[in-house]
Amino acid sequence: MEAALDRLRALCLALPEVTERLSHGEPTWFVRDKKTFVMFADHHHDDRLAFWCAAPAGAQQELVAEAPERFFRPPYVGHRGWLGVYLDVPEVDWAEVAEIVADAYRQIAPKSLIARMP
Repeated sequence: MEAALDRLRALCLALPEVTERLSHGEPTWFVRDKKTFVMFADHHHDDRLAFWCAAPAGAQQELVAEAPERFFRPPYVGHRGWLGVYLDVPEVDWAEVAEIVADAYRQIAPKSLIARMP
């Protein structure tokens, strides 16, 4: 669990003007300390380790249909198109997770920050 959190944290904090603080008891990453784009989910609502994030239109539906063992519609924010990504699967594809995190950031960050993405 700690290794997954550390890797997710590194991906989020590598993006421009991202901060981390607890929200609802879980590590959460914000753009300019205001808008959430990724939330860690350590067995918070079920018995799975995961994260929830903003996602481009249609991505949640597509990924959940394609790979329900890896993706899900999270509670509370799923109706807004947010994506849930399981981190307790046998092998996490961290390159894919990095893309998902970057896409989440692009959904929330202003254009001036998106232009500064690595």
